[in-house]
Order: sequence, then C-alpha cells, then structure tokens
Amino acid sequence: MEMRHQTARRSSWIFFLSAALFLAGKRALAELRYSVPEEVKESTIVGNVAKDLGLDISSLVARRFRVVSESEDAFFEVNPHNGELYVRKRIDRDGFCQGRESCLIELKIIVENPLEIHYVVVEITDINDHSPTFPEKQQIFELGELTLPGTRFQLHAASDADAGINSVRTYSMTPNEHFELNIRQRDVSKTPFIVLKKSLDREKKDTHSLIVTAFDGGKPQRSGTLNVSIVVLDINDNRPTFSQDVYQVEIKENMAVGASIFKLNATDPDDGLNGVLEYRFGRTSSKGIHDIFLLDKTSGEITLKGNIDFEENREYELDIEASDKGNPPLSGECRAIIKIRDVNDNPPEIEVTSLSSSVTEDSKPGTVVSLIKVKDKDSGVNGKIILQITNDVPFELKPSYKENTYSVVTKTVLDREEVSQYEIILKATDCGEPPLSSFKTLNIQISDVNDNSPHFQQNPLDFYLLENNLAGASVFSVSATDKDLNENAAVSYHIVRDGSKNDLLSFLNINSDNGHISALKSFDFETVKSFQFQVVATDSGSPSLSSNVTVNVFILDQNDNPPVILYPVNSNGSAEGVEEIPRNVNAGHLVTKVRAYDADVGYNGWLLFSLQQVSDHSLFGLDRYTGQIRTLRSFTETDEAEHKLVVLVKDNGNVSLSATATVLVKVVEPKEAFAASDVKSSAKVDEDTDVTFYLMITLGSVSVLFIISIIVLIAMQCSKSPDYTSKYLQETNYDGTLCHSIQYRSGDKRYMLVGPRMSIGSTIVPGSHANTLVLPDRRRPSEEVGSVCISNWVWLLLNHKDCLLVI
Repeated sequence: MEMRHQTARRSSWIFFLSAALFLAGKRALAELRYSVPEEVKESTIVGNVAKDLGLDISSLVARRFRVVSESEDAFFEVNPHNGELYVRKRIDRDGFCQGRESCLIELKIIVENPLEIHYVVVEITDINDHSPTFPEKQQIFELGELTLPGTRFQLHAASDADAGINSVRTYSMTPNEHFELNIRQRDVSKTPFIVLKKSLDREKKDTHSLIVTAFDGGKPQRSGTLNVSIVVLDINDNRPTFSQDVYQVEIKENMAVGASIFKLNATDPDDGLNGVLEYRFGRTSSKGIHDIFLLDKTSGEITLKGNIDFEENREYELDIEASDKGNPPLSGECRAIIKIRDVNDNPPEIEVTSLSSSVTEDSKPGTVVSLIKVKDKDSGVNGKIILQITNDVPFELKPSYKENTYSVVTKTVLDREEVSQYEIILKATDCGEPPLSSFKTLNIQISDVNDNSPHFQQNPLDFYLLENNLAGASVFSVSATDKDLNENAAVSYHIVRDGSKNDLLSFLNINSDNGHISALKSFDFETVKSFQFQVVATDSGSPSLSSNVTVNVFILDQNDNPPVILYPVNSNGSAEGVEEIPRNVNAGHLVTKVRAYDADVGYNGWLLFSLQQVSDHSLFGLDRYTGQIRTLRSFTETDEAEHKLVVLVKDNGNVSLSATATVLVKVVEPKEAFAASDVKSSAKVDEDTDVTFYLMITLGSVSVLFIISIIVLIAMQCSKSPDYTSKYLQETNYDGTLCHSIQYRSGDKRYMLVGPRMSIGSTIVPGSHANTLVLPDRRRPSEEVGSVCISNWVWLLLNHKDCLLVI
C-alpha cells in the first residue's frame, strides 16, 4: 500500500513536470519531491529521477548523471545506468532532525552536455520506533499525616524521541483512593502531577505505591512507566522554641579567634527524635557569616571563627534555626544581634592631598607648602587625632575649617644657602588608650633666587709683579664666589674703566669667565712702581647682582739697569777723566772720586767699586763703597809722572751689571799744580752764572719736595705701628747710591753732590715707595731721627752737570 502511495505521488510530480516542459518548449530545470520513511534498508529505491525528469536513460553515463552533496557522508545516491535514486545508508530521523515536525533533505542532481541542475527534495517520514521514557524509574515522596487534601506533587515528565503523533500524548495512573493524576499542558509539553484527594493515615497504611504510565500516539502505540512511592511520616506537631526571639550580645573587636560568644537555648516538647534539636544558620544569613562565626549544631554555642573589625562592620545579625529530627522535621527561628565594641587598634593615617616639592627661598612666612588630611578608622575618643611636626624646621601646621585637615606653611624666612632641603616629619597620634601613632616625612626642596652678590675673599687685593713681564701673558687672577646656584652663581668679571684717569688700564685685559688678568705691555719699575684699579664681579641672575674689589699692583724691581758713570765724564760723554796731583802729597791724599748711579733699587742698585786696571798697585787705593781713589804712599823721584786707573763699577743684583771708568792721574810739581788750580778757578767763574740759574730752580724744587716728604713722613709715622716705623738715617761718613751727599772743594768754593744711595742691611717694605729704604734703628729711642730722601727723578732734573749745591 505504501508503494502505491509513493507511485501516486510520483505520478503527480511527473504530470506537473511534463506540463511545465510542454509549456516551456525547451530544456528547463525542475524540482522533484519524494518521501521515504526513516530506518529503511540501504539501497531502497526512492524513485526514478531520470524518468521523472524526462531524461534519456541511455545518455546518463555520458552526461555524468550524479548527485552533488557538500558532505561526503550523503544519505542518497543515483544510479547512472537506470536513473534511480536510492538510499545509501540508514537514516535516523530522530537524530537527524531532532524532533522537528518536518524533516527534508535537498539534493542537487547534475547532468552535463548541456549542463542541467535539478533539485530533488526528499522528505523523511517518522515511524514510531521509540517508546516514552522517564528520567528515573522510581520517584519517592514523604508526606506527613497532616498533609492537606488538594496538595499537588509534581512527577517526572516522560520524553519520546519520536515526533508528531508518535511523541508522548497522555498519562495514566493506577487507581488509588487517596491520590489522583492531574496533567498540566503548556504548548506541546505535558507535565503530570499527583493530587492528594484524601487525608493520609499512617496507622492504616504507611506506604502507597503508584504506577504512572506515559503513552505516545503511534501505531502501534508505545508506552513507558514510572513507579511512585509515597511514604507517610509520623506526626511531628511541636516546633522547637527559643527562650527569646531576639538575643543581643556585645563583644570587643579584638576578641581572640575561637572564643565563645554565647550559647543559644531552644526546646521541643516532642519525644524521641522529634524532640532532638539541631542548630543552623538561617538561609537568609549572608555567606560571610559562616566565615566569621561558628555555630555548634548540637549545643547551639556560637564561637568566633574569624577576625572581626569594628571599622568594617559594627553589628552582625544572625538568623538561627533550630530543627528537630522529626519526620518531617519542624523548626523554630530566632535572631542573634552581635554588637562590636571598638578598641584602639588602628593607627591614624596621614594623607598628603597636595604637596609642593619645591619652595623658593624668598617665600613669605605663611606660604602654603602642603595640604594634609588625617583620619582614623576607630571611633569616639580612639578616632580623635593630634597632628604635629616633630623636628625643628621653619614650617608649622595651620588647621583648616574642616576637621582633621591641615596646611603646612612656612614659619620664617627661608635661606637656601644655609639649608637647601628640609625633611618635615609629621606625627599623628590618636587619643586612644594606649595611643597609637603614625609618621609621614615630607621632602621640601628650597629653590634658589638670586639674593647673594658675588663675594671676594679679600678686599683690597695686593699683587706683586716683577717688571719686564711678558706682554699678553696672564699676570694674576681674581676670583669671587656666589652662594647661589646655577645661573645665579655664574660669575663674570670686568675692569672698571669709565671715568678712570689711569692710562695703564688700557693695557690690562680680564677674562670675563675665570678672572684671569693679562697685561698687554711690559711694566717698568723705573717708570711705574704701583697702580690701582677695580674689578667688578657680576652674576647671571635676574636681576643680576655685583660687587667690586680694589686691586693694588706693585711692580717689583729687576736688575735691568747697568750702573751709569756720573764722574769722570769727558766732553764727548765717555767715562774718562784726567786728575793732576802734586808730587809732594802724602799717603792718604784724595786723588778723585768716581761717582756712579743705578736706576734700580735695593741690592740691584747697591754699587761696589773695584780697580780693574792700575799701573802701580802700591801707589793708589780705591774704597769699594765710596769710589774714592787715594794715595797709598808718597811719590818718589822714580815714580812715573802719569798713571792710568780703570775702575769697575758693578751692582749687587743676582746677575750683576757693571760699567767702567778710566782715570788718568798726572803727577806734577807743586807750582804747576797751583797754576792749574787757578786756571780751573777762572774757568769756573764763567760757568757760575749758568750754574746759579739751574741751582735756583733746583733749590726751589728740592724745597717743595722736602716739605712734601716731611708731610708724608708724618702721615706714615701716624698710620704705622711703632715696630714698622720707617726711619731714615743720615750717616756723615757713609757713601752709597741712595739719599747721600758728596762734598768736595774746588778753589775757594765747596760743593755738595746729591744722589741716591743704599745702606747695607736695608730692606724693602712692600707697599712703600720704590726708592724708600727702611734702615734698622741703630740709635737709642730718645735720639731724634732725621731723614733726607731725594727720589731718583731729581737726578734727571740735575742732568749731566753734576747738579752742584752750594753750601
């Protein structure tokens, strides 16, 4: 019959296809629809596709007649020899379509030359090959005797892998006077319930066994069963009761873990197991309760299981149930309120809400440096906080209008040069017992401002420079320090030149970076003995600050001037002279005196005389200090009438310089010597007029210089200590090269030659005039000190005419 039904279906499709092809008049794609039951054997013929499509069976192989499937594990295949569609493998509709009402498989059938695609839909029809099943074979219910009629109890629902009419359709239950079956249907699902119709009596029957059967709608019909057991429990009609509905207890937050808090007390008047109680936390209690508290289920004692903290939770509410062991068990409830008492277990916390890590040193007192907030998790007195600065720093705390809020402000004026960084130690202490404290350190950097001028270690500065220095070389340097930092401490130097009348400053140059001063010319002690200038040191701050220093430069003498012969000097300027003496002179007679001058000072200007060449050593002698040439004995008849003496004059410098003078001594008879003296006297008369003019000028100049010298000496005596008072001695028989006079007679006139000299043992006093010597005090303090000091330039005024002073 089934085959006839399929043939009828195919005939209707073939008729439809033929009509479509007839109307189209050419090749067209077509869709065929077949149906086949599930679970049919392999190679079962579904239909002849080629015949239904009107294809030439003999050309199917050549045209590669085939089924195209995306899956290699296809359910259907075609036979290219006869065009039949057959089942390739067993089909499980329930597994493939998973309970869907319609289960369709679409196939693509392709023939080539020309290419044609035909779609074939195969419907898999369900067969009733599964029975309804329950998830469990038995279901047990425990009902108390006091269960009221009308109470419903849900049964397990049965399931059927088949679909449609073959799925679960209805339930049935064995007849029972106390229970009936009730089915609730939602959409396509059906849920069975058993309903208590009549009160139970355990004394009559303590167990009821029911069989629930589920049926499907297939043909033949299939079914599945569920065994339901109902156990009737004894009556437990007394609930446990607590001594009070609400318990309250207070504990300290530092209670030790494991300590007992309190013990509950509940009673049950029932006997046996119905009166045996067990304690547990109620279902409404939070999960955290089980981590903090432990309830002994037998004794009802509550102990501390975990740590408690007043600051986290100040109160705990525990819902506790006491259940008896009745069947069914009854329970009673109570509430335990556990209050936590605060203890001082939390130190204060210091929170820096704002911090200026750098403060300028010119900040005014009261400048805010940081904002501080303190807090304590404790409450009451334990949460009261005292904040203070523990170390000695120029900062203080100012409370804010908000509680526990402070500002750190400057207390006094800051100075980075004294302290560049401060560590402010804050201490917060609560008022608990015992009090707890915490500390916080603030690091404050003091930033620099340009408030310090460059500083010279010494003012004025004295420098001693040897004459004949190398031009362009550095001669000395100045240095200033600045206590500021970075650019504020970067010092540059310059020489003050504006308004200065000292031309020497134009020959000085200073390195602005390091203060090295170089001279662009060589200095000459004989020209310049000292000079003074100012150097300004300026920093690079904004605005810049500066300071100056006075620099005193003293030129030190070097032996760079040879001795100059003043006498004898002939008309052409050479150091040669002729002296005539009577033959009848005695031993010790002064023949002449060689006079010399050295522009240097000190040992460099101290001249010594020696005979370099003499015709008769036994006749003439030379004083090495004065240059006086005297006879050593009387002349004899055999002595020659003319003698040549070469006198060597040299200074006492490290490398001595020298000059020579030649004296030609002629020995004449006494009468000739007297006549020669008259000739010289008359010649001198002619020269007196010119000499007198020069002497008047010289005397005026010397008088002015003498007065100035007296004033200077008085000022020096007043300003210097007694130990270093300059004393200038006049020795009657002492001849040298500084401050001395040479007396000699020519005719009826006596002359004095004034020139420089140096005393043996004299010392140069730094800072004094270059040609001034301080002589050791060789006399008693009561003796008066006289001084005659004529500067070297007087010799230039006197030129080469010996500048004779008439006494």
